[in-house]
Amino acid sequence: MNPLLIFILGAVFSSILADPVGDKQALLDFIEHIHHHSSSLRWSKEASVCSTWIGVSCNSDNSRVIGLHLPRMEFQGPIPPNTLSRLSALEFLSLRSNAISGSFPLDFVQLKNLTTLYLQFNEFSGPLPDLSAWGNLTIVDLSSNGFNGSIPPSVSKPYHLMALNLSNNLLSGDIPDINISSLQQLDLSNNNLTGIIPKSLQRFPNWVFSGNSNLSSSAIVLPPLPGQGPSSQPSKKANRLGEPALLGIIIGSCVLLCVLIALFIMCCHSKRRNRPQELPENTRKKEVSLKKTTSESRDKNNRLVFFEGCNLAFDLEDLLIASAEVLGKGTFGVTYKAALEDSTTVAVKRLKEVASAKREFEQQMGVIGNIRHENVSALRAYYYSKDEKLVVHDYCDLGSVSDLLHGKRGEGRTPLDWETRLKIAIGAARGIAYIHTRSNGKLVHGNIKASNIFLNSERYGCISDICLAQVMSPMPPPILCAAGYRAPEVTDTRKATQASDVYSFGVFLLELLTGKSPIHVTGGEETVHLVRWVHSVVREEWTAEVFDLELLRYPNIEEEMVELLQIAMSCAVRVPEQRPKMANVAKMVEEIRRGNSGMQSSFETTPEISVPTTTPHVGAEKASCSTVPL
Repeated sequence: MNPLLIFILGAVFSSILADPVGDKQALLDFIEHIHHHSSSLRWSKEASVCSTWIGVSCNSDNSRVIGLHLPRMEFQGPIPPNTLSRLSALEFLSLRSNAISGSFPLDFVQLKNLTTLYLQFNEFSGPLPDLSAWGNLTIVDLSSNGFNGSIPPSVSKPYHLMALNLSNNLLSGDIPDINISSLQQLDLSNNNLTGIIPKSLQRFPNWVFSGNSNLSSSAIVLPPLPGQGPSSQPSKKANRLGEPALLGIIIGSCVLLCVLIALFIMCCHSKRRNRPQELPENTRKKEVSLKKTTSESRDKNNRLVFFEGCNLAFDLEDLLIASAEVLGKGTFGVTYKAALEDSTTVAVKRLKEVASAKREFEQQMGVIGNIRHENVSALRAYYYSKDEKLVVHDYCDLGSVSDLLHGKRGEGRTPLDWETRLKIAIGAARGIAYIHTRSNGKLVHGNIKASNIFLNSERYGCISDICLAQVMSPMPPPILCAAGYRAPEVTDTRKATQASDVYSFGVFLLELLTGKSPIHVTGGEETVHLVRWVHSVVREEWTAEVFDLELLRYPNIEEEMVELLQIAMSCAVRVPEQRPKMANVAKMVEEIRRGNSGMQSSFETTPEISVPTTTPHVGAEKASCSTVPL
């Protein structure tokens, strides 16, 4: 075996705990009683279920099976009862693209922790399951089967549901009112559904309901009864109008409408020539309201508040009329690049869903505004009113790490070299560690992700959007746009901890190493969690496939990448108490740089890492919306 692989496996998985005996036996019973399965599924009773069995994922201490990923395993016949249903800790289940038949297993109601269910492209029949049995479901795909009957109203019970695919079945009857605010993806096409599309679902595109010939989006207007003609006087008068009169009315109306439109355009053009550019998109109405409030109230408490040491000289009016462009829409609001008249450029975040009262907001801003560190983006000013909350930061023209990693991959792209990635990791680690020392060690960032980390002038990582979670409204897990970075124990954004910051930083390190987003979609259209994917690839001894292909052009960096991989995986463990402190993480990352006698950026040779051609068995878990900037 390659010495490098031995080193990685020994360092990352230094100890393997006892197998989950009960779960292991349940899986053995499943294989024994299923009618047929692929010869590639070689589950040995003597081998470790968590470290060697294909398609099986366990929790951090290997005490329970939490993921089962078995697509295209040639399963046939019904799922044997009292087998998979005994995996009571199961969170992710994929049996797609097999030939499983029969009705949906009734004993699956015992899988109370199930969040993701992929059973598409099988031969299931009978009624749909009662989804109310699983309150934590986020993704359900039962498409391309033979399910019949109606869609049960209980489909709206899993309040965290984000994706539901029931297409290509034999479903009939009316569509129930699926009023779930978190639902982002829906497909009911190619069934026998009838009736009217509920208003709660009319926000989805038409193709979602295609292939249902007797389905409509509005109420059907019945024709008048035989012999019942128009009886009202206006209708009679209308009938007496001749064609010339109607034509004259139509032409006159069109001419009048054209004149009004021309006058309106001229008026708008005249005003726009003397009006500076405002904040873009849907913010103009908000801006006008804010201008009116600030100009009429003259309340000195509703002013732009600057922090000591800030040499910027502008007021709220200057900020609002500045030339601006959208940098990104994120968890806490929209961020703009604002270019002021004196050529100063700042980043302005317009906060949404602020829950704190003014006094609490000001106190938190005071704490954040006093943080000064070379790897932390300084908060320069803030504004608070009933209708508007703004925070002003320094603008980093080198862009976010998210843009540098994921933007415009392909020909003509300048890859992010290894030295820069390591400097980004060092800077971000230093910044987060410094934040954790403030306020007697009680501060938490709460929103660490690649789009909130920028490059400073020396190309080191610089943390932004710090400590805002405490003033925002809580967001349930399915709405968290940064769910791929979120630690498993965090269910309320306001209750993030320093340990959950460490987890998020570990995910960020994996993103730097792999070039993959924390949550991405595979070729099989399954949503994959980066942490679990890395575990599965390393466990199958395909560790070289973890690293970003763009890094393979740089020589003599294998050992450094492996060291950073070890640090990342130690940060992203499931149990918070097992994660290192951020200060120790920063020291470990810095040691990688100190131990390097001379980093190279040569494009002429590639490191000796063998990349296998076999596709790894990829695990997946909870999904969420895609990573968004800022």
